[in-house]
Amino acid sequence: MRVLKRLLRRNTSRLALLMAGMILLAALLAPQVAPYDPNNVMLELKLQPPSGAHLLGTDHLGRDILSRLIYGAQVSVGTVSAIIVCILALGFLVGCFSGYAGGKIDAFLMRLCDVFLTFPTFILAMFLIGILGTGLTNVVIAIVLTHWAWYARLIRGFVLSLKNREYILAARVSGASRAKIVLQHIIPPVFAQLVILATLDIGHMILHISGLSFLGLGVAPPTPEWGVMINDARQFLWTNPSLIVYPGMMIFITVMSFNLLGDALRDALDPALEEKSL
Repeated sequence: MRVLKRLLRRNTSRLALLMAGMILLAALLAPQVAPYDPNNVMLELKLQPPSGAHLLGTDHLGRDILSRLIYGAQVSVGTVSAIIVCILALGFLVGCFSGYAGGKIDAFLMRLCDVFLTFPTFILAMFLIGILGTGLTNVVIAIVLTHWAWYARLIRGFVLSLKNREYILAARVSGASRAKIVLQHIIPPVFAQLVILATLDIGHMILHISGLSFLGLGVAPPTPEWGVMINDARQFLWTNPSLIVYPGMMIFITVMSFNLLGDALRDALDPALEEKSL
């Protein structure tokens, strides 16, 4: 509750919460909120302007744009949620084990992380999708494999900064097992930092998914996804630019809202930063 009160102190935090909440609600309630089936083709209604029946008009196949944007939120948010969970689980496991164990195990795992961190994430993701093949599942696998090492390194740093604290040394002296020390004294403070990192990374993941889908390497048509919608609308850039503007604006708003929310969470979880920013 204290964190929530701090979040609601600033206008930017409230705006970020509102926008992120609306996007999440649209993703969760897409079948109930969307006015039409997003894949319902009506060629007789193609490229219709906004009207009472179709608030944002229709695309080149007569599909309702608003419905496709809403279902696109479901695809993007659902995919990012799966990616974040997998990255956090893998990064947390490797980072905690490496930082707490130390020695040769730590050296080996960090050199493995260095191999993955050597390559730009987007280029490496394209390479992995080229090997695995296109599709939503392979996009998730590729992005997880290109990002886990960064999280593992950060978590290892947090663990190294904590493992020699006096209260942890006292727990060791008292006979507490390694597992108990990690669960009770290391995971809680590290988890707070991970929440901030994950929130800030949501926008980055959405850009990855949309970019790969735009290039034809991610989500395949006719699945309603914002990158797919931009790719479909390229040929109508000069005649119907709104077909590109709408999904582009959704990507922009989603990325901006989660970035603002991540900044607000960072300040709310650190009272010193919160007081400085007020």
